[in-house]
Amino acid sequence: MSFQTVIASAAVVASEEPPNPLIPKTAELIVGAIAFLLLLWLLKKFAFPMFEQTFAERTAAIEGGIQRAEKAQAEASAALEQYQAQLADARGEASTIRSEAQAERARIVEDARAEAAAAADQVTARAAAQVEADRASAQTELSREVGRIALDLAERIVGESLADDARTRATIDRFIAELEQAPEATR
Repeated sequence: MSFQTVIASAAVVASEEPPNPLIPKTAELIVGAIAFLLLLWLLKKFAFPMFEQTFAERTAAIEGGIQRAEKAQAEASAALEQYQAQLADARGEASTIRSEAQAERARIVEDARAEAAAAADQVTARAAAQVEADRASAQTELSREVGRIALDLAERIVGESLADDARTRATIDRFIAELEQAPEATR
């Protein structure tokens, strides 16, 4: 090759502009666009429906969870209200029972006091009756003793036995009756 051919070929190469790396070639643009459209069609045909189904399932699960949570919260609120109502009823019933127990206690105390008073009255009445019986017995015994002493004294004065005579006994009884009336008159 000659020097001129080399220069001429260098001049041809120099006259051509070097390719711009930012501007793609037309063939590459067409192949890239076809590949993009093919990829877009495959995603639309297979991937997007799966994504949509997964999103729908998640949405349903979330909405179902929210509904279950709202239902559970409503049930819990209803249970709380029922518990509070039962608690209020129980407190009212406890108050009623307490009031009834206090009234019963007061009644029992009054009954016990009444029984104690009745028992005390009976004991007092028995004691008074016993004292009266003892007094009457002592008075009778004392009357007999006074009569015997008076009879003994009269026998000593008279010098004879006066024990068998009914008239003597009547005299002694009259004397004792006069003695009994004499202290009452001086009172």
